[in-house]
Amino acid sequence: MTEEVARRAAEAAARASYGRLLALLAARTRDIAAAEDALAEAFAAALVAWPRNGVPANPDAWLMTVARNRLLNEHRHGRVRDAASAELLRRQEQAGDRDDALPDERLGLLFACAHPAIDAAIRTPLMLQAVLGLDAARIAGAFLVPPATMGQRLVRAKARIRDAGIRFVVPGPEVMPERLAHVLDAVYAAYGVAWDTVGAAGPEPGRGGLAEEAIFLGRLLVALLPGAPEAKGLLALMLYCEARRAARRGPDGAFVPLAAQDPRLWDAAMIREAEALLVEASRAGVFGRFLCEAAVQSVHVGRAVRGFTDHAALRVLYDLLVAHVPTLGARVARAAALLEAGDVAAASDALDEAAGLAGGPGAVATYQPYWATRARVLARLGDEPGGKAALATAIGLTSDDAVRRFLQRCVR
Repeated sequence: MTEEVARRAAEAAARASYGRLLALLAARTRDIAAAEDALAEAFAAALVAWPRNGVPANPDAWLMTVARNRLLNEHRHGRVRDAASAELLRRQEQAGDRDDALPDERLGLLFACAHPAIDAAIRTPLMLQAVLGLDAARIAGAFLVPPATMGQRLVRAKARIRDAGIRFVVPGPEVMPERLAHVLDAVYAAYGVAWDTVGAAGPEPGRGGLAEEAIFLGRLLVALLPGAPEAKGLLALMLYCEARRAARRGPDGAFVPLAAQDPRLWDAAMIREAEALLVEASRAGVFGRFLCEAAVQSVHVGRAVRGFTDHAALRVLYDLLVAHVPTLGARVARAAALLEAGDVAAASDALDEAAGLAGGPGAVATYQPYWATRARVLARLGDEPGGKAALATAIGLTSDDAVRRFLQRCVR
């Protein structure tokens, strides 16, 4: 067997099983860092052994055995102090190399990463590393943080899980909604980083690729929590958005707003998958933020069939969203929808309400969508100086070059 074939097999195992193996190794000790070291050594060993001996029939069990032995050796040398680790290793050793002997602890790992004791700002990076195996440098690039700083934050978060004894368990029904919301928010944050960084030449290195990783996590959550409608809603929302990625830029890299996008460029298969998820999740008959936002996207992609946007449906959905989740983002999005529907006065009132209720003027001061929407509203109301001032603010807050050029053309 060639080294290249063995490398591809190891990469496939890492992609499919890294989080599963790490979660199982760290489930009892809660020492994610030690489990990562053991698993890294197992993958390194695979790159040496598999070209020589062939890829094993059960790569996961092979990797687990090597990593398990590394942890056992560490324990024997006194560097793994949690007595539970030895018990876990003994149980795995007795189970042998059967694939069904490797339970899936990834859901517990996700909840541990999003535990309230973990700083909210590090939950998403921690999930990306622990569940998907992304290195600190790539995560740092995605979140615009120096690699050393991101590495230190991840180390502290893992130590927090270990020292606080945070268990890898699925929460009980009394706290599940709140804890699941943390997990879903973290996954969506990863997707949001990718969505905001698609330029003319494609995603920024290390950032846009997070879309695929976030969708992978979304699929994992749906598989592990088949009875959670909000998990399906989140996955549907991401798929609806991802389906439009190719239409967001013109041939020259120019930004194309949603209303001007060519529906023929949308990914029909991805939209069908999102629609099926939304329908299935809606059968639960309960409101959920991600379900509602996915429904909004469903209305938008419906333009490909109807030939027009159902603004009345959007208004109902945004009213529902703001009533349940009165965030600044939801309020501004509702105002933009009202403007698109032609109700300029209502859009203006909605923006005033957003500035007054969603954290006050300080909250909107640096929120680019607010100023971009405010500029359009003021222009439609005939306030040319006010519109230009708001547009200038929006341009100054825009980090995407293509969007900035689009807004600058609106000034002329």
